[in-house]
Amino acid sequence: MRFRLLRRRLTISAPHMAVRSALPWPFRWAIVAIVLGFCAAIGLWAFEFGKDIAGLDGGAKEELQHVRSELIAARAELSDAKEQRDRAQSVANTVDTLLTTEKTSQERLLTQVKQLEAENHTLRDDLGFFEKLIPAARGDGVAIRGLQADLESGGKLKWQVLVIQANKNAQEFTGRLEVTVTGVLAGKPWSASLSGEAQAIKIRQYGRSEGEFPVPAQVAVKGLTAKVFDGNTLRATQSIKL
Repeated sequence: MRFRLLRRRLTISAPHMAVRSALPWPFRWAIVAIVLGFCAAIGLWAFEFGKDIAGLDGGAKEELQHVRSELIAARAELSDAKEQRDRAQSVANTVDTLLTTEKTSQERLLTQVKQLEAENHTLRDDLGFFEKLIPAARGDGVAIRGLQADLESGGKLKWQVLVIQANKNAQEFTGRLEVTVTGVLAGKPWSASLSGEAQAIKIRQYGRSEGEFPVPAQVAVKGLTAKVFDGNTLRATQSIKL
């Protein structure tokens, strides 16, 4: 029963009925969009007007300008720092190169100094050897003018001898040199040839010979003898005591 009454009121069979004109839905949505856009424009205008009144926009612009200025200054300082770093790195590389060059030069000079010291030592030995030469007597022929020997550590006997021809225009002499060391072994006389056998020599004015001989540990060295032979003929001899 109630349903019938409700249906009669909502349909054309209702006792009271009003006829109204209706707008299309697209026009309705357009009107709603225009109203909302107008409201949004008013709200944005109010917001901007409020910022202008409060002075917030001007401060933000000044702050932004200040930040930009600081950023430009920081970039300039960074560029200067990079240039200074590059210059410092270049100076450091130059210093390292100079130090390396100086170290190389010092090592080379040290090597040269050692070579010069060795040469100086050799020259001193030669000078001492020639200073010990006995002045040559007048006459012609081969003579021994210097004979010396040193017993070094390790049982090595180092010897050297100088053979000369006294005359100026002497012909070349070819012969042999025999060096013999004498000593005592177990209370008995002992001798040995330093070179094992006679050495061939060939001189015009002078000739120098030297060498080393390992002396047995039980031998007490007493003397050294050098002899120069021309074939089987003895031309010169000299002996020293040690």
